Amino acid sequence: MSAHPFTSEPVSESRPAVEPFDAVELITKKRHRQSLSQPEIAWVVDAFVRGYVVPEQMSALLMAIQIQGMERTEIRDLTMAMIASGETMDFTGLGKPAIDKHSTGGVGDKITLPLVPLVASFGVAVPQLSGRGLGHTGGTLDKLEAIPGWRANITNEEMERALVELGGVICAAGSGLAPADQKLYALRDVTGTVAAVPLIASSIMSKKIAEGANGLVLDVKFGSGAFLPAEADARELAETMVRLGADAGLATTALLTNMERPLGRAVGNANEVRESVEVLAGGGPADVIELTLALAREMLDLAGKPDADPEAALRDGRAMDVWRRMIASQGGDPDAPLVEATEREIVRAERDGIVQAVPARQIGVGAWRLGAGRATPGAPIDHTAGVEVLVRPGDRVRAGEPLLEVGCDHPGRMARGLELLRSAVEIGDAEVIAGPIVVDRITATGESRPPGGRGNGR
Repeated sequence: MSAHPFTSEPVSESRPAVEPFDAVELITKKRHRQSLSQPEIAWVVDAFVRGYVVPEQMSALLMAIQIQGMERTEIRDLTMAMIASGETMDFTGLGKPAIDKHSTGGVGDKITLPLVPLVASFGVAVPQLSGRGLGHTGGTLDKLEAIPGWRANITNEEMERALVELGGVICAAGSGLAPADQKLYALRDVTGTVAAVPLIASSIMSKKIAEGANGLVLDVKFGSGAFLPAEADARELAETMVRLGADAGLATTALLTNMERPLGRAVGNANEVRESVEVLAGGGPADVIELTLALAREMLDLAGKPDADPEAALRDGRAMDVWRRMIASQGGDPDAPLVEATEREIVRAERDGIVQAVPARQIGVGAWRLGAGRATPGAPIDHTAGVEVLVRPGDRVRAGEPLLEVGCDHPGRMARGLELLRSAVEIGDAEVIAGPIVVDRITATGESRPPGGRGNGR
């Protein structure tokens, strides 16, 4: 353990005198659907970080894993090897439980913004190390940077102070946590090996376990706007990550949630912040409130506060108070007006009928074309760009009624976005009953109960 209470020393970078394994043999072994041992997995991860195993070899191994899969013990060993490649964090000195949350990402998924201050208002530490968006799903840090003055990068000392004094913090993760995952993900991104459950699970859980929280709640999404569209694949991912948490001694629960349609009305950056503040003020769209409360109850349950009432904390302003202090602590002005788009268009219904679907991916890609997202890491984004979804599946509309409000700061991007967005809302004649947002709750013990179903008569 280093002098600072939040980080431990990274593993030694010394090289072995003689390499104990050969990358080609491990590739061949996995290609023939044989299991890799813990020493083999630990070695290949370390050797890749050191540069002894070259990208071409690791790419071949990743593809073999994509095709042949991994057993539970292999996924666990891969996760632990990535954790061992860097630093870990320790929140035991805070004097309160530390509960983390992770979402696999979706369109309009701004839940972290109201959720962190909500849970923190009950005396729980919520260390939310977040990332940026790439492609059709938005990034939490990009959204918050729409607030004038707010900064994502803070020191360990600032993070510790925020957790002690405020309870919640949302910031960028440092490069010291699971650096092997960063190298592996960059390779997966260009070799067609991103969508493999063992690799997704170990990537997410290596960072979450390294963060050192006492509990973790996962929001695993399926549907058109999700990373894994098929519910069966999302369920497999959720079950795998919950098992990894259990194997590492991290109490982990997952909610399986629907991402067929965007969450809430707002998709973008500044407009998602506006909607989050609306939720903290006791309003906001019903689906955003539902999912925020469901996740909050799971987090409070893991924190040993099953009778806490997060709904009351939204009504009485406690969560809003924490939000304002959190934003100010990172240089942001919670009262500053958010940027507004200079270019605006309304997409209107072309016929009478019933809204059949609002495909999340199409809305997300449309917002990305407007400038709300980036195609390459580090590219600038337009915080004004986004879509307001004015209808939900099952709504009756008449020809000429508004379906979407589209905004950005560039006429050329507006034209590109509208190419997709004009046809994004499907209208037909069949009656539609929208399904639930939260589909299932997954625990390591297989315990069955409604999501967030303890306390307050829920």
